[in-house]
Amino acid sequence: MNSDPNLLNDVKDHVCTCAEGLKFTPDIEEFLKIPMRELYVSLPINMDDGSIKVFKGFRVQYNEALGPTKGGIRFHPEETIETIRALAALMTWKCALHELPLGGAKGGIICNPKELSHLELERLSRAYIRGVYQIIGPDRDVPAPDVYTNPQVMAWMMDEYSKLAGKNVFGIITGKPTSLGGSAGRYDATARGGWYAIKEAAKELGLELKDATVAVQGFGNAGYHAAYLAKKLFGCRVVAVSDSKGGIYSEKGLDPEDVSGHKVSTGSVLGYPGSTNITNEEVLELDVDILIPAALENVITEENAGQVKAKILAELANGPTSKDAEPILLTNEVHVIPDILCNGGGVTVSYFEMVQNQYSMQWDEEEVQEKLSRRMKKAYHSVLDFSRRNNIGMRQAAYTLAVGRVVEAMQLRGWI
Repeated sequence: MNSDPNLLNDVKDHVCTCAEGLKFTPDIEEFLKIPMRELYVSLPINMDDGSIKVFKGFRVQYNEALGPTKGGIRFHPEETIETIRALAALMTWKCALHELPLGGAKGGIICNPKELSHLELERLSRAYIRGVYQIIGPDRDVPAPDVYTNPQVMAWMMDEYSKLAGKNVFGIITGKPTSLGGSAGRYDATARGGWYAIKEAAKELGLELKDATVAVQGFGNAGYHAAYLAKKLFGCRVVAVSDSKGGIYSEKGLDPEDVSGHKVSTGSVLGYPGSTNITNEEVLELDVDILIPAALENVITEENAGQVKAKILAELANGPTSKDAEPILLTNEVHVIPDILCNGGGVTVSYFEMVQNQYSMQWDEEEVQEKLSRRMKKAYHSVLDFSRRNNIGMRQAAYTLAVGRVVEAMQLRGWI
């Protein structure tokens, strides 16, 4: 994870970029660059060895003009409030762009979950909910899993909130196990939603996806599913993937499932039989049809943007392209599917989970995927059409649409 504060600066700059087109005042612009609410919590935890360790946590609710805020909870030893603010802002614009009746939020705890026992992790998860209980709720702020959190952690958090509320409140959390009100199709929703957008982009560019070459930078949950779905759904040839230790390349193509097994057994994708080890930087510069950055912020910069040869850059990660890299990609006619558009599948299916919880129903996976496909297709074409009508890039178009919807809601509510 990259805690570079440049991510927050870039997000603010994107708001500034669309401010002129939306014709709102500097006061409104300033309002949109500041979170509405932040909470810091200290969490004393009884460790298995009898000691007490205090962990620091955050929850940032960025903007709630469109509805209850929504956003994940990250457990990471290098977590910072700056990163949480930036990601809460991105969630605000992402929800608005995908026309979800939600605002944006994010949370985190500074910890290394790999060093915690199962019981310590449970105590920490429950303590966090006790710490933020007063500002969350199904109609206020609904957390979800993120970096190093998972359905089990969400189950503990839901249970703790329910104990405090004195009743079952399944709708307080999304990303839960399906047996506790979780939604079918959530496990690969971010990657699947991204591929629904890539499919539309390929049609626009006249790119045949069958046997199209794909490189995936980052082989975590989103990256693995991006590679797996590339091959399974569209018959693409995944020629490169990478993790934090480096990347692998094979012109003939890789089997994502087999590579995942290799990573589980060895700790990295490096050394996968029949492939060549390459660097993470080389993955970004391969001559492929589709490049999917699915891990860190700011990996495509002013220094390497000129070497990006992909026809489609599909941003599954949050903020993988720096602001200074954007003009270079536009000049080189790289078709960018910006993060708030491309990785919106996760929050969209989380919204579906909220709806299912509210009405005590459960859709099957096919229904979830059909609804997701329809929404991603609509969002992609709304951004593409706006981009073409106004002769601006896809990112500026996406932000202008998203910020415009939030500003309209604020005006109608009488906030500004």
